Amino acid sequence: MEYMIMPLKRYADFSGRSRRKEYWMFVLFQMLLLVPIMLLAILLGSPSDDPTTPFGSIAVLFVVVVYFLVFLIPGIAVQVRRFHDQDKSGWFILLGFIPYVGGIILFVFMCLEGTRGPNRFGPDPKDPYSEDVFA
Repeated sequence: MEYMIMPLKRYADFSGRSRRKEYWMFVLFQMLLLVPIMLLAILLGSPSDDPTTPFGSIAVLFVVVVYFLVFLIPGIAVQVRRFHDQDKSGWFILLGFIPYVGGIILFVFMCLEGTRGPNRFGPDPKDPYSEDVFA
């Protein structure tokens, strides 16, 4: 559970490194939150279903907007730190804007192991003998 909320604790921290476990546990945490939100959206219906009762769709829209605002910056930050763990620039995140293949490229990079030992972005987060990486 600690790895799921660690990116929220490091909300806008774009420096340092994050290991694969931190990234994928954060993605899992987001999916576990999105499933109930989407089920709620399905149950309450869309705005075009019944114009006399728009409250359900407005409430779901509000929840989705709040979710997006809360998780946008930590999601980008943990992805940038994943690139740092591989000794790559955080600007690689812009590969996601390439149509059709950008998401696939990012997925492959997020699955790759980071560089062993310290690199230009900090100490290895998997090294148990290094100083506290998240201090």
